[in-house]
Amino acid sequence: MALLEINNLQVGFDTEAGLVRAVDGVTLHVEAGRTLGVVGESGCGKSVTAASVLRLVPSPPGVMLGGSIHFDGRDILAMPRTALQQLRGREIAMVFQDPMTSLNPVFTIERQLQEVLSLRFGLDRAAARVRSAEMLRTVGIADPDARLDAYPHELSGGMKQRVMIAMALLCEPRLLIADEPTTALDVTVQAQILHLMRELQRKTDTALLFITHDMGVIAEMSDDVVVMYAGRVVEHRPVLDLFESPRHPYTHGLLSSIPRKGVAHKAPLPTIEGTVPSLLNLPPGCRFVDRCSHHRSLDASAQQRCRSQDPALAADDIAGRSGWVACHFPLTTPTTATGAAP
Repeated sequence: MALLEINNLQVGFDTEAGLVRAVDGVTLHVEAGRTLGVVGESGCGKSVTAASVLRLVPSPPGVMLGGSIHFDGRDILAMPRTALQQLRGREIAMVFQDPMTSLNPVFTIERQLQEVLSLRFGLDRAAARVRSAEMLRTVGIADPDARLDAYPHELSGGMKQRVMIAMALLCEPRLLIADEPTTALDVTVQAQILHLMRELQRKTDTALLFITHDMGVIAEMSDDVVVMYAGRVVEHRPVLDLFESPRHPYTHGLLSSIPRKGVAHKAPLPTIEGTVPSLLNLPPGCRFVDRCSHHRSLDASAQQRCRSQDPALAADDIAGRSGWVACHFPLTTPTTATGAAP
């Protein structure tokens, strides 16, 4: 049984121009001890999906339009506020995208970690300091006692992100949601943070929902992958299967556009032409159709189907490999040459 199950989630935002369907029918699941990577362009609904798990979407303007979210069999969307407060942090924790703004600049690191331990476990200041120092040491921060007395502006970006991870792990959650936790960090620090998260997950058997726009990070971190486009899941399958034989044209386009070490490109890297459709004015058929090179190779009747019928996410088994894809005419040719993990 999956630890987290999201089924047909629909979230919108009321704007002056109309209702924006930021998440429109997302279905996914995360199993205990495994990592589900969620990848897609900016604005595809990744962060809104993650925030919905903890009911952090502000209302207004956010509107829950439908669907369900279950954690360990419990309906999160139906939980009373008191039960939800117990769930947040203790069983589900989140590392937010920007450590520069996630920490309060006027409080020391000790004060911010102590608040978590005081609220969740009732620890006094002395016990909380000991526990906080232990966790900072666990996430690789040298001289943790000195860092506890520091303010956020006195720490580097990498240290701030380590503090955020420490804060998320203080309550030993069963599910950790990481929303692009390495976006603002340089490559060396990013590698350190990813290694740290893998090691902590291995030790604690925590389930991880890892959100990113970086396919290289997806290859390194994930057991399974969800690819999102324009508020929808377009493909969901094990990470190796996804990189070796992507079935959705959008996934194939993402993988084809990755620069590869040791490969001399005489021609420019392939790109996905066009732009994402407006979430205020979505096409009646497939949302990717205007950008899909595969669509242009089909006959006229098939092209008409793509333009008039919205493909549902359906089970997709090929060569003994199972997954899900939202495409009327999935790719059938293995694409190892262009889709191999970088």
